[in-house]
Amino acid sequence: MDTFDWNSIRYPLFLTLKVTFFSTFFAALLGIFFAYWMAKLRFFGRTFADAILTLPMVLPPTVLGYYLLVLFGKKGVIGHFLLEQFQYSILFNLHGAILASTIVSFPLVYRSAKAAFEDLDPEYEEIALTLGKSKWETFLTVILPLSWRGILAGSMMAYARGMGEFGATLMIAGNIPEKTQTIALAIYDSVQSGKDEFSLLLVFVASITCVLVLTVSGILLKKSHW
Repeated sequence: MDTFDWNSIRYPLFLTLKVTFFSTFFAALLGIFFAYWMAKLRFFGRTFADAILTLPMVLPPTVLGYYLLVLFGKKGVIGHFLLEQFQYSILFNLHGAILASTIVSFPLVYRSAKAAFEDLDPEYEEIALTLGKSKWETFLTVILPLSWRGILAGSMMAYARGMGEFGATLMIAGNIPEKTQTIALAIYDSVQSGKDEFSLLLVFVASITCVLVLTVSGILLKKSHW
């Protein structure tokens, strides 16, 4: 049997949970914002904008990782600015892993939230506005509570997707043990090293978590009539 210590499991597991928690949080914020905007507004090029917002869901992760490197690399537009002004680089650290996971997970929240907002009877919003509620108050007290199942389902799917993120994370954050090595990267390393028992354990943990998340999100999707 392969031998390994608890730290070799604990570090990638807790790092994955940390990255996935923050990436899901940011993906949910961005997804809700853009979903509501796209559900309510009608403008020229709306279909194209929707395709761009959904693109990270269908692009190969390595292609997405390359785009992130172009933007956030030391010679990239954003990366060069951050390095020059703040002596900070998002490459090869925890922030890079969170960014990659956020971008990959974002479309899942966006599409689910957009469907929930479009499914909502516009009369609810009109009544709230008639009663003197501001648009912001209406959004917080009427629209969000009525759409929470769809938003939560999308967020849970984003969480599951974030746990399995590999390609974009590898390109922008690297595979650094105890720093940027998530479960997906640890599995890759252990398989390459022939550590079968360790690989099996990590695969089991990741699979069980994703199955549970997808099962609950499926129940919520049915209830929200998506």
